Amino acid sequence: MTITSDWHIHSRNSCDGACMEIAELVRRAAAEGITDFGLTDHIHTPFNLPDLDNSRAEYLSVDPDLRFHFGVEVSSVSQWEIDEVATGQHENPVYGLRQGGPANGSLAIGIDAEDIEKYAIEFVVGGTHWPMYVPFEREAIIRDYHRQNLFLATHPLVDIVAHPWWWMGHWKEENGDYPAEPWFDDFGHIPRSMHDEFAAAAVENDTVVEINISAILLNPHYPATFKEQYLEYLAELKGRGVSLSIGSDCHSAHYEIDFATAAAMLAKVDIRDEELWRLPPRKSAPQ
Repeated sequence: MTITSDWHIHSRNSCDGACMEIAELVRRAAAEGITDFGLTDHIHTPFNLPDLDNSRAEYLSVDPDLRFHFGVEVSSVSQWEIDEVATGQHENPVYGLRQGGPANGSLAIGIDAEDIEKYAIEFVVGGTHWPMYVPFEREAIIRDYHRQNLFLATHPLVDIVAHPWWWMGHWKEENGDYPAEPWFDDFGHIPRSMHDEFAAAAVENDTVVEINISAILLNPHYPATFKEQYLEYLAELKGRGVSLSIGSDCHSAHYEIDFATAAAMLAKVDIRDEELWRLPPRKSAPQ
C-alpha cells in the first residue's frame, strides 16, 4: 500500500527542538505523495501558547492548500501542574512540572474550547508523554499510562490519541535501546482488559487512535519482537471498530519519512491506506 495522509507533524515552532520550516513541509509532502496532512506543534500547558501563535502565523504564511490542516498536539498533564504553572513561580516550565505533583491526581490538557476557536484549530492530537508522579515500577507505569490513554480517548476536545504505549527516558541503555521495561520485552505485560477498555472508549467517543511511524514502528531503539506485537495490537484495535490514523511524528528539519517501510509493515496485518482516518478538505482558505 501507499500512505497518503499524515496527522502528526511538528515544525520549528514546537517547543521540543523540532526544526522544520513549514514551507519545507509543504514541498516535501507533495514529493512524498502525502495528499492530506496536518501540522501539530506541541502544547503541554498554557505556558506554550505563544508557540502556537508562531505556528499559526507561519502556517498562514504558506497559503495552505485546502487539504493541509492546522492542528495541535496536547499532552496529558495534571491539573495540579496547570494551576502551578499559572502562578508564574516556576522558571521556564516548557514541559510542565515533571516532579512534585500528586499521583493519581486529576488529569488535564493545556488548551480549552476558547483556544481552539481563537487559533482555528481543526483537530487535536493528545498524547501520553510521561508518568504522572508515580514510581518507576513496571506495574505502576502501566496503570498510569492506561489511565492517561483513557483520559485522552474520552476527552471531548481530543480527536486522536497519539502513540499509545510509547515510552522514552527511564530504563534505556547507554546506546538508547529499550530491551525490557516497561513493556518492551513482552507487550503482554499490559493486561488485555486494558486494551479492551481503551478500544471500547475510543469507539464510544468516536476517537481516532494513531499509528505512529517514527516514534514506534520505525523506532530503532525498540525491539523487533515488540514491534511485531504492536502491529498485532493495532490490527486488534481495527477489528474492534477503532478508527486509525497515520502520524509520522516528524521532528527533523526535513520531511523525509520512510513511509514505504511503514506501509509494508501495516500491510502484513491488513491495515490499508483507504481505511485510515483523514479530515476532509476545507471548504475555504484559512483566515
